Amino acid sequence: MNVQTPVNAAKGCLIANRWVSTAATIPVVSPSDGQRFTEIADGGAAEVEAGIAAARKAFDGGDWSKLTATERGRLLSKLGEAVTLHGEELATLEARDTGKPLSQARADMVACARYFEYYGGAADKLHGETIPFLSGYQVQAWYEPYGVTGHIIPWNYPAQMFGRSLAPALAMGNATVLKPAEEASLTPLRLAELAVEVGFPPGAINVITGRGETAGAALAAARQVDFLSFTGSPEVGVLIQTAAARNHIGCTLELGGKSPQIVFDDADLDKALPVLVGAIVQNGGQTCSAGSRALIQRSIWDRTIDLIKGRFATLTAASSEEDGDLGALISETQKARVEGFIAEAEAPLIARGQVSASAPDGGFYVAPALYGPVAEQDALAREEVFGPVLSLIPFEDEADAVRIANDTDYGLVAGVWSENGARQMRMAKALRCGQVFLNGYGAGGGIELPFGGVRKSGHGREKGFAALYEFSQLKTVVQNHG
Repeated sequence: MNVQTPVNAAKGCLIANRWVSTAATIPVVSPSDGQRFTEIADGGAAEVEAGIAAARKAFDGGDWSKLTATERGRLLSKLGEAVTLHGEELATLEARDTGKPLSQARADMVACARYFEYYGGAADKLHGETIPFLSGYQVQAWYEPYGVTGHIIPWNYPAQMFGRSLAPALAMGNATVLKPAEEASLTPLRLAELAVEVGFPPGAINVITGRGETAGAALAAARQVDFLSFTGSPEVGVLIQTAAARNHIGCTLELGGKSPQIVFDDADLDKALPVLVGAIVQNGGQTCSAGSRALIQRSIWDRTIDLIKGRFATLTAASSEEDGDLGALISETQKARVEGFIAEAEAPLIARGQVSASAPDGGFYVAPALYGPVAEQDALAREEVFGPVLSLIPFEDEADAVRIANDTDYGLVAGVWSENGARQMRMAKALRCGQVFLNGYGAGGGIELPFGGVRKSGHGREKGFAALYEFSQLKTVVQNHG
């Protein structure tokens, strides 16, 4: 099928492999300069209903349902190859749409391709089991797809989230309906277009652009959807989970974090410090797993602060093309939110980075800010800023570090920096979160690593084989053969 270029195609929703236009559109603004450069379809309940109907047709007897697991895996692998082939085009589009540095957008495309490669290989490897039972019986347990799965993804990593959310669902044989964030829909639209080009049957992937309160709400509330996946704010997560409960379906929620990196006095600071800084400025701090709290053992507080201060002072926010340490934030609203935290901060400001002198006027830039010591009850220590703001908090010993680290409503990721192996294991067991990194933080996308949180960070697991289990359901078959 002949499909249009991604910016022109953005005026439509992709339903059953065809572009469907809408009466209204939403302007797309580049965060780097604040200028409108295209528009996307303002889809609503009607488009969501059409997308779900296309997915249902694909799953219930359509061409998608007739593919074997091996054939699904081959399609996923082909899409991964297409993402790699079009990597520079996609990275340029992503950088313009989100304001992130071009080098980071390129890394995001590598991760996006990896999701389809990984689940392409995993599609035919989720086996059921046989269960010993009574004499004369044979019992089997099968993993089956839910049917139609709904996916609502955020604006911070649109291409990565397209792969992270859709690839495991498709690998299991579900037909999907995706609602990307209205602030960043261009790469999901282009990726869906590539999926059509590599041969995904109509209805397997449907993308409905629109506003959260209309298209997103309609998808969450739809009775014809069999499972929901959502990444976003805890407040919207409550609405998603409530909508799922009304329809008696399951959901996975990844809702953010206030993740600590804990630096003990025996840590290798040469290795730790670049990671401490990088984990908060990556994507402008607009990352659910951002290391937004650095807990520093008091015995090395002064020395460590001086070293972090020096690094922070050199950080530069710049346009996507200039490719600085961080880019612009996603929107004027997000910039104002982060600046509000900075304006109301009670802790001493230790250092600030800078905005490049060549950054375009009108861009949504915020210079990185370093604060410390931050009191444990301060907003900077407890609330998710979602910006380039790092809070430094002192601690005395292991018990104190565990207490502070766990004293939050969230529980997504934690990092522990220590050369003591026994301490590493004690800390890993004591920290209440979904992932713990020992002498590191993050893992190049971590495609293979189960990811998710506890408490206000959500529930369910994405990535790795765990995601295949999330997007499938067990059926027990009991045969009485005498």
